[in-house]
Amino acid sequence: QVQLVESGGGLVQPGGSLRLSCAASGNIFTIYTMGWYRQAPGKQRELVATITSSGGTNYADSLKGRFTISRDNAKNTVYLQMNSLKPEDTAVYYCNWHRAPYAYWGQGTQVTVSS
Repeated sequence: QVQLVESGGGLVQPGGSLRLSCAASGNIFTIYTMGWYRQAPGKQRELVATITSSGGTNYADSLKGRFTISRDNAKNTVYLQMNSLKPEDTAVYYCNWHRAPYAYWGQGTQVTVSS
């Protein structure tokens, strides 16, 4: 089992920034992928970004340049720096830990972009 604890969500004005964190604990392997997904009301959950244990990253095309994913392997923590936020970024953001065939999700953290 892997437990994921997210933090850093909240209310921000358009154009602002937020940094999400997700700390993993439990049966952590050395090699695994972590990432962020989001789900807006009435929409399906979608990829935001992922990062491998060696630092390889993958982003949703629409978010490249505004969002940056990073990780601290010593702390088993992944971060998502979100800049130039837009109202359409409003969603619940979920942390994901993945090492085939296992995958775990965090409880989600709300990000609301509104003036």
